[in-house]
Amino acid sequence: MKELGVILLIVTAGILAAVFYRRSKQQQRREVGMTPLSEADRLLLQKEVPLYAALPAEFTKVMDARIQIFLHDVGFEPCGNLEEVTREMQLIIASQACLLLLASGYDHFGLLRSVLVYPTAYEVEDELGIKSIRLGESWMSGSVVLSWESVKQGSRNEEDGLNVVIHEFAHQLDQFNGVADGLPVLKDRRDYPEWASVMRASFKALLERVAKGRKTVLDDYGATNPAEFFAVGTETFFEKPRQLEDKHPELYGQLKRFYGLDPLRWD
Repeated sequence: MKELGVILLIVTAGILAAVFYRRSKQQQRREVGMTPLSEADRLLLQKEVPLYAALPAEFTKVMDARIQIFLHDVGFEPCGNLEEVTREMQLIIASQACLLLLASGYDHFGLLRSVLVYPTAYEVEDELGIKSIRLGESWMSGSVVLSWESVKQGSRNEEDGLNVVIHEFAHQLDQFNGVADGLPVLKDRRDYPEWASVMRASFKALLERVAKGRKTVLDDYGATNPAEFFAVGTETFFEKPRQLEDKHPELYGQLKRFYGLDPLRWD
């Protein structure tokens, strides 16, 4: 009985410690989020990230909070021959990633703890020894990998439908439940049937158009699998909202509902 009492005491202490840590973390986030970005930070983002500059004024305060919390929670690591991930680089990456958190109901990216930044496209080798060149990756273990050159290109051109930050962080949302399948956690479980129906039909349509060599508003890479389709769809939603809504209104509607935003009205 004495041993059982000790075990129960240890378990109880562990639970209380976990609860305290979680509350402490939430309190830290609230405090960090209350600190607005400096005027210099805002001017930088308005110049370098057109999507940030296009945000309606009603979102400015929330966006600042999301960015500050992101910078507080996530570490940045230079890779390759990159010497430093500067404050400017961190802001440009965080501002684009946080578009996905702005009104989606998510307040963080799950297990994400680090962003690894290479100066340019980088080479990776898989378990079979096959090498490939990549611009970015999203790992379920808590990291996102980015090419800074691609980040700059994606942030400055907000109308080409290609944005490596938005793409990889869309994967992070998709992977929130531990599976990369193009089916993120939705706000309301009643939304799943319609989401699945629209995504399945839209993915099939893209597969058919790519097989026939026809151009579409969605990048061909989205035909790789449902997870890539969701990431490419997200890029297109933010960067080519008018074209996406015109060509794929049901898909646009689902992404609009998921992200709680309507980029079509930001013009």
